[in-house]
Amino acid sequence: MTLCVFCGSSTGNDAAFGDIARKLGIVLANRNIDLVYGGANIGLMGILADSVLANNGNVIGVIPEFLQNREVAHKSLTRLEIVSSMHERKKRMADISDAFIAMPGGWGTLDELAEILTWKQLGLIYQPIGILNPNGFFDPLLKQLKMMEEAGFLQSKYLDFLNINASPEELVATLIPQNG
Repeated sequence: MTLCVFCGSSTGNDAAFGDIARKLGIVLANRNIDLVYGGANIGLMGILADSVLANNGNVIGVIPEFLQNREVAHKSLTRLEIVSSMHERKKRMADISDAFIAMPGGWGTLDELAEILTWKQLGLIYQPIGILNPNGFFDPLLKQLKMMEEAGFLQSKYLDFLNINASPEELVATLIPQNG
């Protein structure tokens, strides 16, 4: 099984973000779920990958060539795939993932989450999608999504397939049950 995680290339200004990335890494390694992520050695991305690796898990990084050339590619991954563009990166990560989680991050994380939600709405993917929401980080976004629903731009059924939890253990268990 593989789980794709979208998260920040910085650590943010709350230590809880790094802590939750470490905990998620332990959960994935303990459950023998391979991490698929953006391939960087920096920020929450690096913390998450290092946590999975430190706990004897497997990590598959997918990074565009231009970012690898900036020397942000993680050098110790189980597998690192180099692609030509950000678009190809998102497509490749979707192709090899059984589920998705968004963690705290910036524009890139928001872009990846929005695109994967759109793909699911359009029936281009069928994998489950979750938001790991430490300290209510995503609460304003979730409020905006609810407003989009109330205004008639987003059907309720599209909100219903979004799993939200502050616990890495519970969120992963929801997305990839023990027998799955």
